[in-house]
Formats: sequence, C-alpha cells, structure tokens
Amino acid sequence: MKILGLSAFYHDSAATLIEDGNIIAAAQQERFSRRKHDPGFPADAIQYCLNAGKIKLDDLNHIVFYDKPFLKFERLLETYLSFAPRGFRSFAKSMPVWLKEKLFQRKLLGDALAEMGGTKSWQEKLLFAEHHQSHAASAYYPSPFNDAIVLTMDGVGEWATTSVAIGNGSKLDFIKEIHFPHSLGLLYSAFTYYTGFKVNSGEYKVMGLAPYGEPKYKSLILKHLIDVKADGSYRLNLEYFDYCTGLTMTNRRFDKLFGAPPRLPDQPLTQKHMDLAASIQAVTEEVVLRMTRSLAKEYKVPNLCLAGGVALNCVANGKILKAGHFKAIWAQPAAGDAGGALGAALAVHYQHLSRERPVAKGAKDQMQGSYLGPRFEQQDIENRLRHLGAKFQVCTDAELIQQTADQLADSKVVGWFQGRMEFGPRALGGRSILGDPRSPAMQSQLNLKIKYRESFRPFAPSVLAESVAEWFELYSASPYMLLVANVCEEKRLSADDTGAIGVEKLKVPRSQVPAVTHVDFSARIQTVHADTNPRYHQLIEAFRDKTGCPMLVNTSFNVRGEPIVCTPEDAYRCFMGTDMDTLSIGNCFLEKALQPREKRLDYKNAFALD
Repeated sequence: MKILGLSAFYHDSAATLIEDGNIIAAAQQERFSRRKHDPGFPADAIQYCLNAGKIKLDDLNHIVFYDKPFLKFERLLETYLSFAPRGFRSFAKSMPVWLKEKLFQRKLLGDALAEMGGTKSWQEKLLFAEHHQSHAASAYYPSPFNDAIVLTMDGVGEWATTSVAIGNGSKLDFIKEIHFPHSLGLLYSAFTYYTGFKVNSGEYKVMGLAPYGEPKYKSLILKHLIDVKADGSYRLNLEYFDYCTGLTMTNRRFDKLFGAPPRLPDQPLTQKHMDLAASIQAVTEEVVLRMTRSLAKEYKVPNLCLAGGVALNCVANGKILKAGHFKAIWAQPAAGDAGGALGAALAVHYQHLSRERPVAKGAKDQMQGSYLGPRFEQQDIENRLRHLGAKFQVCTDAELIQQTADQLADSKVVGWFQGRMEFGPRALGGRSILGDPRSPAMQSQLNLKIKYRESFRPFAPSVLAESVAEWFELYSASPYMLLVANVCEEKRLSADDTGAIGVEKLKVPRSQVPAVTHVDFSARIQTVHADTNPRYHQLIEAFRDKTGCPMLVNTSFNVRGEPIVCTPEDAYRCFMGTDMDTLSIGNCFLEKALQPREKRLDYKNAFALD
C-alpha cells in the first residue's frame, strides 16, 4: 500500500511517501525551489519521493492532503460574519483567492498531478484529512510508544487551535479541542509580529531572545490578553488582536497596553523587546505546563506526544520533561505544517484503511533520525563538483573524519554535507555547519560571518548520546534538537556579567563550552546516535579524542533567509559565499584557500530577511 501525503498552499509545503506504514521519503518543497517556507504545490518534493520509492504516480494507492479546505472556508466565513462590518478589507482580499483556487483544491490538486505525468483520474484516490488529525498522526504513529496522550498546538487548522487525542495501538481518538479564534500559537505570533519579526518564521527568534530579558509583562498578559484556567484551557481577549478581520496581528489597543507601536524590522532591539519575549515565553510555558499536568492526572497515560508549531518551542518542551508528569515525551521533528504531509499519509494507513500498527519496542521511533531527504552517491558528488570548477581531495572514510576533526579542533568552521537530508526545520548532521563549542568567539563568528544573522541567536550542541548526562541536565534522548536543558553545574563558569545587559551578556563565557551555552546556562541539545547517523557520530568521537569534548556546535547549512541546502551545488555556493573554512561533502574534502577566486560569491544579501 503506497500513500503520498501532501501539505501545500499555506506555508512549508511538503510531500511524504509511505509504503505499508513505513516512511520511505519526506521533504519540503523549499529545499528544491530555494524559496524559504515555499507554500506552492510541492511538485519537486513529490518527484523526489517517487524517485526514492522507485515508483510512478500511477503506482500510488492514495494521495492525501493534510487539511480540509471546505471546513477552513466555513471558519473564515463565520469569522467575518461574526465581526462584520469590521474586516471588510481583509474579506475583500481573501475571498477572490478562495473562490478562484483554494475552495476547489480537489480539482487544483488533480490538475497539478496530471501535469506531472499521472494518467489516471485522481478524484477517486484523493483524500483529505483534518489539519489536527494530520499533526496528531505525525506525532503518535512514528513515536516509540504503544499508548500516549497526543497534544497538538498551533496557530489554527480548520477550527482547532489546540487538540488532545489518545493514541492506543492503531487508534487515535480526539477527546478535547480549543477552537479559533482562541489560540496559543497565534498569541505567540502576535508577539512575534509586535517585536518586529516575521509571523510563521520568526517565532524561534522570540524564543532565543527571551533569556536576555525578564518576564516583566507576564502578569499584564495574563490579566488582559489571555485567561488561563487551572487545567491549561484558555481564552483570548480579542479586543487586543486584529488577526480575525484585519491585515495585522495586533491593534492600537495592544500598542497602548504595552506603550508603543510594533517594532519595525530595521529598528534596533531594546531591553523592552527582550522583556516582552521573556514574558510571552513564560506565559506559553505556564499554559503548556498546566495543560500537561492536568492531562497526566486525568488520563494516567505515561507518555506524551507533541506536534503543531508550538511543539517546536524546545524550551517549553524541556520544561514539560523536567516537570516529570509524563514518563517520556516525543515530539515530531517536522512539527509544523510540513509534518502534516506525513501525518495525513499515516492517518489514511492506520485510520481510514484500518491497518494494524506494529508494537513499539524500546525507545526507537520510526523517523530514521529524520534523515528522509535526498542523498547523493560519491561519484555523482565528484561529477557535480568538477562541473562547478571546485578543487577537492577525495579521501577514505577514515581520512575524511580525521581531517575534518583536525579542522574543527583548530577552531575552523566546517560545512558538513553527508547522507540523506533532514526532514523538518533542524539540521541534524546531514546538512550542517559545524564548529568548536569550546571557542568563546565561535558563536558570534557563526552568526555574523557565516549565517549573516542577529548576534543574539544561540547555537545547539550535537553531543554523543552516551555522554550527554556528563555535560547537561538531561537524562533522555533528544535526537531532534527539540529539548532544552541546562549545562551541568560542574561544567559552568562563574558568569560575572559586570552589569552587562541585553546582548552584551553574550561576551561573558558561561561554561566550558561557551559557544553552545545560552545566557541562562541553557542549551538546545541534539543527542547523536551511532545507529541513525554513524558518520556524524564518528566525527564527534574523533573530535572528542582530540579535545576531550564530546560535542560540536551544529547549525543549519544555510544563511539567513535561505532554505537548508539540498544538493552539492547548493552546498558549494553557500560555502563560497560565506567565511566557512572547509567543506566535507561525501568523501570530498574542500579547502576555501584552494578554490578559484572567481568562484567567490557575495552571499550576504542574496536572500531576504527572515
């Protein structure tokens, strides 16, 4: 049984292929189109999945879309009617798009598939899952649990913004929902907008900015913007928001509450913006902690699965784990809309077709480390690099590991392109930029000279799974970089800020691995496992043998505003457009100093602000 799952037309379009319940391939369209968060029909991602499965479109048994357009249209109409006559400008802008395209997505999808070479009529094979059903299925079915509470939180699907389901065997039963316009995801996005970042893109910047501030506005938010009950259920005060009917997230009443209009993207960040970030992060944690505590007490299921955009808030995830109300938690690595494509396909397999789910054994999930994207064979890599005019050395496996580890131990910045590309927003050692976590200068060097992004942004450690508890207050696996924990006390340095405020705190080393230690002593941890990524594990082992440090700085292989690289060509362009020192791609080793000067690129302004 071959099922293709699709998400498209809103943001983060993606395609996933499963066969008999096994995940064969998954990728976001942005990686091929090179347009970040590409919302278009994922033709390239579909073709990749078909190629990976060695099948044609006509070999598919079902194609499933990740939400139901008619229900979403119903929600839009009811919302506009509820707030009329307010919102006419927004109504007039959105209705032509819906009436021309989005309302007829069955035909739109069928026509697009036919253009890709399908000869059969897709109307009988095309199915639609509900948005939160897709998210929940993406979290539960690949998880290592035989039973779990499944919590989905995002901006909005059709109507649901927060949902709770119970997974048991092949069953996934929804038991609770909170509906639009009340949304924790949209509340967080409102502060993303207000602090000057892009909605549906900059939420992780707000999370990264929060430790520089104090939650001074938490009580103000809880008093005026959101009413949170003891069980974590909530309602927003819609008088302060404009997302229901307007073209912005917040309104003048919101501005008056916080004493200023929204920050423009080119305006400087102030301590107030940092305090606002700290405040909305604290409120988010308060809501999810109340909710998960209540769910654990009410249903007495030991495991928790997470999906939806809010599940990418790894700080909140770490707090849930630390609270100890659940024995184990597991978050879908592609927790946003891209992962909906996978969940839709799994929902059809296990719910619509009533297939039996294999019994989970041990702690291993079914995501294969999230390495589900394209891979390139060695000869293909060499041919592509020669075509580009690149100068490279072909190494044995052992030589590549040792030369790369030598570079990292010498505080060089390395591009690391190996194996299959990751599915989801995090680079996990397939398409990564690596550095030495012991270097006090590495964090600012990566931000300003490699990534061309804000200096306050933290970096993650990729740490050997068997060594994580020696360095961090984390005693479980975190393979997808979705848990935050503190550096162990004995590895910390006495951080005397000498009155430093805001981003000046960055200049004070806080641990033996300052490049991956945030200003609050926290780190967004990726545990690296030999069974899912043996080459990356070997590299970190080689670095540890040289330095005594069992981890590397890991950030995604791209610059600000660019999707993570997909092909060797993408990697070489990024390498030649930044201050990376070396590139390890397959078994090819490239040094920047040996590359033709005419291949250098001005990459800093190649992509728009994200």
